[in-house]
Amino acid sequence: MSKRDFYEVLGVAKGAGADEIKKAYRRKAKELHPDRNADNPKAEEQFKEANEAYEVLRDADKKAAYDRYGHAAFEGGMGGGGRPGGGFHGQGDFASAFSDVFDDLFGDMMGGGRGGGRNRATRGSDLRYNLRVTLEEAYSGLQKTIQVPTSVACGSCDGSGAEGGAEPATCPTCSGMGKVRAQQGFFTVERTCPTCSGMGQIINNPCGSCGGQGRIEKDRALSVNIPAGVETGTRIRLGGEGEAGLRGGPTGDLYIFIEVAQHAIFERDGVNLFCHVPVSMTSAALGGDIEVPTIDGGRARVKIPAGSQAGRKMRLSSKGMPALRGGGKGDMYIELAVETPVNLTSRQKELLREFEELSEENNPESSSFFKSVKGFWDSMKG
Repeated sequence: MSKRDFYEVLGVAKGAGADEIKKAYRRKAKELHPDRNADNPKAEEQFKEANEAYEVLRDADKKAAYDRYGHAAFEGGMGGGGRPGGGFHGQGDFASAFSDVFDDLFGDMMGGGRGGGRNRATRGSDLRYNLRVTLEEAYSGLQKTIQVPTSVACGSCDGSGAEGGAEPATCPTCSGMGKVRAQQGFFTVERTCPTCSGMGQIINNPCGSCGGQGRIEKDRALSVNIPAGVETGTRIRLGGEGEAGLRGGPTGDLYIFIEVAQHAIFERDGVNLFCHVPVSMTSAALGGDIEVPTIDGGRARVKIPAGSQAGRKMRLSSKGMPALRGGGKGDMYIELAVETPVNLTSRQKELLREFEELSEENNPESSSFFKSVKGFWDSMKG
């Protein structure tokens, strides 16, 4: 069976440049890799075919010989760029071509490209701290000191992990790469170095205080500025206040999540506040003035119009919560809750019955409702 044209195998035009050929090979290698095509029995053969094409076309001399003589350039020793038997038939040649782009193809899955283990310092983890504040504190803002349990750099070894702050030694197993490779048939498999766990370095004499980690557990007191206007879910980031890095690595960040406690008087909706104020039946009927509290600890005088119904709302401008990023304050809404008197005396009941007899025309909503009900019943009879 005759071989396919190498340019056709990779899906590029004749005369394509080295970068274009490499990109085309990477696409083909990902597409045809047997590990990703377990249900395709031809995948391995096609994958080998792509590697054979790339082995020739990536080399300038071999490519020139192939362009001039085709496959014959590597079958009878023809052409200055070819070598006898150089048609990529053996396992060693196959592994060589695959290894050339191994890191590009699978670097992300394996934790990075070549030499990734040389960076022994690992960034510390970010920490989360849940902080509960009152509504009054959220209104005014505050400076609060918190105790954060975290990892800090070891003072005995200055974070290096080695006794006396000595420099770690290069790992003899991976030569500082942090990874080791093994040949398995046609494939080169790359794994994290078991000796140094991918760090690329080992500590021969670990620090006695931190056991070679370069950090120790310790509680820290931090002063946190809580701005006015925070609400539940607000997140405050303190850069570099998280967990210390491993073996001298950079410190993580601390994220403070705010929870605003419920209030006994006020309900919050964004920057607006709501307050349910009970008023007597007579105050709602006759009208009058009442005093209501405000979130800043003050008092506001509110005039109740005569004949106010339960649920009526009145707005107090700019008496709500401050906006977190500026822009003034919200409003405060007063909602009237008209109370029905209880535990009436005989005299009070007598007066209310007398009032009821005299107030037939003073209840417009009741009159309108029962008039509608009468009309409904009459229509049902008809």
